[in-house]
Amino acid sequence: MALEQQGVIVLPGYMNSGEGHWQTRWEARYPAFSRVSMRDWDHPVCTGWCDTLDATIAASDAPVLLAAHSLGCLTVAFWAARHASKDTLAKVKGALLVAVPDPAGPEFPRDAQGFDAVPMEKLPFPSIVVASTDDPYGGVPFSQACAAAWGSRWESIGPRGHINADSGLADWDEGQGWLASMA
Repeated sequence: MALEQQGVIVLPGYMNSGEGHWQTRWEARYPAFSRVSMRDWDHPVCTGWCDTLDATIAASDAPVLLAAHSLGCLTVAFWAARHASKDTLAKVKGALLVAVPDPAGPEFPRDAQGFDAVPMEKLPFPSIVVASTDDPYGGVPFSQACAAAWGSRWESIGPRGHINADSGLADWDEGQGWLASMA
């Protein structure tokens, strides 16, 4: 099924995804894509973000795909392992998890609370972890460990920084393809 016919929940990370970010571009391109509306993008609290994600998925009338970036990826892992109900989990067809940050890394935002001790449990839905070889927020070994623990396929896109607006991906067709592969 084509992406324009999919319900996709876009889950940005710390400080949201601004203009030029592939998530924002996807939302503009596909009317069925909707962004999770976090209460505080600049001072994320894991339990609050998980509760918001759960409510967003629960409110969906149809199954959804998740398109997460950075701290949004950790939110998905914590939500699936510790916060989601069985019914809400069943609505998720798959998750694209892009640029997983390492909470133990030196660049991890200190304003983010409750994201350490990342759940290393298999996700109950298909998932793909996408990493850059020069991401300052999470290295290849960390993203590979997460992918292995979560039962995710792992993909590298080479040196693209934090896979954000500065990465020059525009509409990022390759990412759209990975997302569509889980539809």
